[in-house]
Amino acid sequence: MHAPFRVLFFGTPAFAVPTLEALLGSSHAVVGVVTQPDRPRGRGQLATDGPVKACALAHAVPLFQPSTLKDAALLDDLAALRPDIGVVAAYGKILPAALLALPPLGLLNVHASLLPRWRGAAPIHRAIMAGDQSTGVTIMRVVQALDAGAMLDQCTCPIPPDATTDVIERRLATDGAALMVSVLDRLRFGPVPEHPQDDARATYAHRIDRRDGLIDWTQPASVIHDQIRALHPWPHASCWYQGRRLIVWASTWTDEDSAGAVAGTILEASGDAFRVATGRGTVRLTQLQTEGGRPLPTKDFLAGHPFVTGAVFGGPA
Repeated sequence: MHAPFRVLFFGTPAFAVPTLEALLGSSHAVVGVVTQPDRPRGRGQLATDGPVKACALAHAVPLFQPSTLKDAALLDDLAALRPDIGVVAAYGKILPAALLALPPLGLLNVHASLLPRWRGAAPIHRAIMAGDQSTGVTIMRVVQALDAGAMLDQCTCPIPPDATTDVIERRLATDGAALMVSVLDRLRFGPVPEHPQDDARATYAHRIDRRDGLIDWTQPASVIHDQIRALHPWPHASCWYQGRRLIVWASTWTDEDSAGAVAGTILEASGDAFRVATGRGTVRLTQLQTEGGRPLPTKDFLAGHPFVTGAVFGGPA
């Protein structure tokens, strides 16, 4: 097959938009976009267009927002588009077998990790939380098992020591878009080698929720710092002080000895210095927020929220 592909695209959040835009700007034809139904967003919880939906509407691409992917009428509508291949980027739902069998060339996925490491819903968060120094994007064939399909290509991205999830996500979204178009361009002229994953080396990236944010000060300083940057911009790491929840936006860390202080002890809280003892080393909090407040640099935060040196961060009252 040498003609450009008719592509059926599946995606929902901002991560998927660069891939959709790259396909729209390529020689291939995006014949339809499938995205999740509108959901309430923001503080007002108003139903607004998701990022992929907005992109599809802006380019006048046929749009589908099914509540279920098992509807026979939906499959008929998608089959009528005569797609050659499907492309998935963070759609957010498992695709049923009937849908996987619909395009003659199957479906390919843009996955934000170097598979088989970090299969699952939150590969970028989990890579940063684990202290990984690099990650990347894998173009893989979609199969029934979660993120277990054969790999067609990968590219690697370093994780700088202070990089947050949003920064790495934007980089991988861009890299993944270019890589997907490259794979499709090569696939036009013949088979692209597909390499099975080594299941024995697979790790699972569990979905992130607010419970992941509670800081355990008995952990090493490096681990806490990785947690703080992994959970930025959501749900953020947090701790408790005198019954109040403190949200930590940014930090640095050192291996400096905390002179035997109990983990969670406030070693210094003045000027722009907010240092806390950990299980090994010291974390310096550099941007903080109270619930309902706004994030502030440490100096501005401490000016309005005094903390007692020697006090220990604890749990909720």
